[in-house]
Amino acid sequence: AVALARQIFSDLGERTVMLIGAGEMIELAVRHLSEAGIGRIIVANRTVEKAQALADDFNGQAIALMELPDRLHEADIVISSTGSQLPLIGKGMVENALKKRKHRPMFLVDIAVPRDMEPEIGNLSDVYLYTVDDLQQVVEQNMEARRDAAREAEHIIDVEVGRFMHWVRSLDAEPVIRTLREQANDVSQQELQKAIKLLNKGEEPEKVIAQLARSLTNKLTHAPSHTLRTHQFDEHLSMLDAARTLFNLDDE
Repeated sequence: AVALARQIFSDLGERTVMLIGAGEMIELAVRHLSEAGIGRIIVANRTVEKAQALADDFNGQAIALMELPDRLHEADIVISSTGSQLPLIGKGMVENALKKRKHRPMFLVDIAVPRDMEPEIGNLSDVYLYTVDDLQQVVEQNMEARRDAAREAEHIIDVEVGRFMHWVRSLDAEPVIRTLREQANDVSQQELQKAIKLLNKGEEPEKVIAQLARSLTNKLTHAPSHTLRTHQFDEHLSMLDAARTLFNLDDE
């Protein structure tokens, strides 16, 4: 839900979220939104004391469910998960909220079973309504995107390391090649693990891949670049010694 909210609202710091309910799912949602830097938090619940307890943990405000019709327009994002057997938010209530908001977009997430929001709400302009089923599809799409990104990351690593190894093979020096290969593999595995962790945290795959490419290039070229800037090679220094010096390779 946080990733979807970011797609709709570029800056969550200027947005207000209204959470309806005070159970585990709502607590998890407000925690993620708080970590994402949401600007304002409102918690609505049938029992105001429970709403207040949750709101206090995140510097939010608590309201009663009966206040929803008068307060809904304040929310850019609404996430609902209650045990109600009937919808709490109807199409008319959202229409009134949109009028008060001058039709600024609203992102509504209904994770309740049965649903807390009337399905017809999704037909309104300026409303993005997502249900449990919709979110599951988004999760599956995100997982596939992360798998694709991980495969692309591995390809980038193979290409970058391959370029370096192609150059080193031209030296025809197996000990140097072996040491450099070990260093290159260590660097590539470290960067791949970093990329996978970022993907698992929900970072955008495109940004992770771009960061991986930059970081891998920088790590693989840092030692020779630094040495070239700070050393002058004696004209009698052999090519193998030059390679060892460039890549800071220690003889084992």
